[in-house]
Amino acid sequence: YTAYTPYQPEVSQGRLESLLNFQQVTLDLTGLDIASASLLDEATAAAEAMAMAKRVSKLKNANRFFVAADVHPQTLDVVRTRAETFGFDVIVDDAEKALDHQDVFGVLLQQVGTTGEVHDYSKLIADLKARKVIVSVAADFMALVLLTAPGKQGADIVFGSAQRFGVPMGYGGPHAAFFAAKDEFKRSMPGRIIGVSKDAAGNNALRMAMQTREQHIRREKANSNICTSQVLLANIASLYAVFHGPAGLKRIASRIHRLTDILADGLQKKGLKLRHAHYFDTLCVDVADKAAVLARAEALQINLRSDIHHAVGITLDEATTREDVLNLFRAIVGDDHGLDIDTLDKDVALDSRSIPASMLRDDAILTHPVFNRYHSETEMMRYMHALERKDLALNQAMIPLGSCTMKLNAAAEMIPITWPEFAELHPFCPVDQAEGYHQMIAQLSDWLVKLTGYDAVCMQPNSGAQGEYAGLLAIRHYHESRNEGHRDICLIPSSAHGTNPASAQMAGMQVVVVACDKNGNIDLADLRAKAEQHAANLSCIMVTYPSTHGVYEETIREVCEVVHQFGGQVYLDGANMNAQVGITSPGFIGADVSHLNLHKTFCIPHGGGGPGMGPIGVKSHLAPFVPGHSVVQIEGMLTRQGAVSAAPFGSASILPISWMYIRMMGAEGLKQASQMAILNANYIATRLKDAFPVLYTGRDGRVAHECILDIRPLKEETGISELDIAKRLIDFGFHAPTMSFPVAGTLMVEPTESESKVELDRFIDAMLAIRGEIDRVKGGEWPLEDNPLVNAPHTQGELVSEWNHPYTRELAVFPAGLNNKYWPTVKRLDDVYGDRNLFCSCVPMSEYQ
Repeated sequence: YTAYTPYQPEVSQGRLESLLNFQQVTLDLTGLDIASASLLDEATAAAEAMAMAKRVSKLKNANRFFVAADVHPQTLDVVRTRAETFGFDVIVDDAEKALDHQDVFGVLLQQVGTTGEVHDYSKLIADLKARKVIVSVAADFMALVLLTAPGKQGADIVFGSAQRFGVPMGYGGPHAAFFAAKDEFKRSMPGRIIGVSKDAAGNNALRMAMQTREQHIRREKANSNICTSQVLLANIASLYAVFHGPAGLKRIASRIHRLTDILADGLQKKGLKLRHAHYFDTLCVDVADKAAVLARAEALQINLRSDIHHAVGITLDEATTREDVLNLFRAIVGDDHGLDIDTLDKDVALDSRSIPASMLRDDAILTHPVFNRYHSETEMMRYMHALERKDLALNQAMIPLGSCTMKLNAAAEMIPITWPEFAELHPFCPVDQAEGYHQMIAQLSDWLVKLTGYDAVCMQPNSGAQGEYAGLLAIRHYHESRNEGHRDICLIPSSAHGTNPASAQMAGMQVVVVACDKNGNIDLADLRAKAEQHAANLSCIMVTYPSTHGVYEETIREVCEVVHQFGGQVYLDGANMNAQVGITSPGFIGADVSHLNLHKTFCIPHGGGGPGMGPIGVKSHLAPFVPGHSVVQIEGMLTRQGAVSAAPFGSASILPISWMYIRMMGAEGLKQASQMAILNANYIATRLKDAFPVLYTGRDGRVAHECILDIRPLKEETGISELDIAKRLIDFGFHAPTMSFPVAGTLMVEPTESESKVELDRFIDAMLAIRGEIDRVKGGEWPLEDNPLVNAPHTQGELVSEWNHPYTRELAVFPAGLNNKYWPTVKRLDDVYGDRNLFCSCVPMSEYQ
């Protein structure tokens, strides 16, 4: 769980394989052509489906999005929030009335409705398709094991939560969402997609495909602002499917449905009425004395859904037992219910019609060998270990990725997330059953308020990019409350991370780029000119501190003053908070709102690309405009706004990690961590500056917590690029620094406070050795087309193959000696081949050998 997003595929083949398996599960269960490697949650996926439907719709003048009335309320909440900024009209009505509405570009249906009804939407989908309407269907992995794939019924997009595949509820998250679509829409898909490509030796290898769709490249034109996804949770779901296989999954789903049938049959025998004849695992039961039923249920430690008029909702799962069903009879009928489980079981075995024949799956799923091989704990353990060995993570070496803050995820911080008291709570359970959670969240919020200099914190955003979106929405709604809704200009420095312009676009703002000067700082003259030019419509500026160029900009407070002078708000990106905590704060600097990457500064693991958390801190005037929630009242937040995540506190079950970190470090420890991060970065910059020029420094020649090494002069002299250096570092046992961001032809290094001087020296020695190799190319000892850098990384296969290179095998694979050697399993990937020959499902089993 300590790895980063697999931007360096050569050191990420293990988790890429597991994510490819996740995509295969998604394809098999949804019946569609292409799947992503997870999104943040089901409700966010619904909003992405709506945005995608508009992108691909041929009905260019249509501006209405229809949502079936029985989608989950939290899904509708997030869809409405997104629709408002896009200017879409959302229509909520019974599904069968979808055809009654005109100017609709997309429709959202839910295969199993929020109160449990299983729908056969095949005819409705066909009728909608005849009108060129894009149809999205929300579904559930476990239900799809038994139910017909929506893709087979004509759906264009299918999404949902993969939580049922082995992931705890966790008081709302984190959970991976799945997302699939027709092949014709692949260029408009949101999120990461894993594809099969070739490496330099012509072997199959995996990589993130079609990255040109994404925010770090397309910026405000990106399909989505998503950066973090839910890789760790997608891998859990993927491995759950691998372990159980098709037969095991069918056994689990069938048992859930059988128990639901038994419960339904017993209740009907006692004269109770079910709202729906067709169901999978959820019943909606009419009750005469609802208060009495709920009281009996609570006494039996059972939570029933209580927000349905004159009815209760019951959902069963794989953990449900026969004793649970008997207790449900006691709760709903009474102690003297007189029902016998065995008799009911025989009855439903003879005659169960609760899933209509037209909705029963008749095709095979998960036929790939990977899902039919590892069904014992021994086999599964070895498969997982084989995947892990392919990856380079913090458990083996430092990951010096600039702007990513790959710091220690201490064992003591991680232990509480395994406790059932945190893992097993439902996000909508009664508040008095989650008092410990609320106390922990309140304490963490209070600590973050003190550390940031803000007045309030909202924990809902599930990632940094989602925090940006939430913060910009708060600014937007603040302006609207002052009758200044026309303020829609967002100033963004040219050096900004790609999520900034992508988030601004999603929040309905127009991006105006502010220039940076030759020292990498915001050009104050250009800022003032553009703020003045757009004074009437200026909404905000998005700025990062320390800057994305790795320096403390001395003019940051002046930047804030200029924007405030012309009526704008200041959004300070919290990506670089690891150089602020205990030293300064966004509130002190003059900002109005920031997101905090808890998966950077506050030690939540990156998980190979998620989970993350992006809570926002705000000044008091913006507090009424942070995200709220339609199902759960968030205590202390007098907000009137819609949600940006499905759960009120986002991925609540990982908040104990940040709580533990702050609690153990204390104020002095946090300050010392920031100081050490800055010291480590300056140590690297000082030792490497003669070999690799440091592109930007402050007036005193120092950097902040990261430094940018300029490779462009070397590339011009020798032809060796930053890519060659990045791949050669793999042979030395290191993950590469961030490449070509924020400046093309550079490497950005962030060591964090977690690395010892021994590890820093090991990295520095590797970089200096690489500089020596570049000099040998420059001196003509090695040709540009055949040297250890352009051929990197080197694999074990090469070591035992014919060797025709002008350098030795030993230099190729053991440049740092024999100790703790990391072996990449593939050579350098061919990115162009991968995108031209897109293949995003499991490869033949022979490739796994």
